[in-house]
Amino acid sequence: MAELTQLDAKIAEVIGLAQAAQGATEKISGLVEDAEIKQTLGKMKQEAAETEERTKNVAENLDGKKTAILEKARETKQEATEMMSTYLGDDADGLDGLEFLTMAEAGEVGHWQILGTMNQKAGNSELQDVIEWVTPIQERHFEQTLQGSLKLAAEEDPNEPA
Repeated sequence: MAELTQLDAKIAEVIGLAQAAQGATEKISGLVEDAEIKQTLGKMKQEAAETEERTKNVAENLDGKKTAILEKARETKQEATEMMSTYLGDDADGLDGLEFLTMAEAGEVGHWQILGTMNQKAGNSELQDVIEWVTPIQERHFEQTLQGSLKLAAEEDPNEPA
């Protein structure tokens, strides 16, 4: 299997996070009753799928590294999915789900910005196009999950037993 560079490994990580985000938005949508939040989660899932595809297309053009990148992406997806399962136990509700997703989206924003910084030296124009396309989307996802969390938190009775 091909040896991955630091840039290759980050590409793999963002692919894996996009894959995990698709499962997370679906699971969390099942925990949420608010129709507007459900709609937002559906759009986020679609954008995560498009992010995965666009980034995989970049990986396909990295000489002989696609298989290794996709294997690393699967590892990242598995790790993120395990974190979600740990965080969202059997008694999780919509607020718990959005709190987790807020953390995950913040992580994705960070990963894309790190990848962008690394690509400044690498100069991969195809990757740069994806970075410029996805960064505002990831920032919007973070803001939407945070706002959804705050909306659900405002509906909670702070004096109700946990």
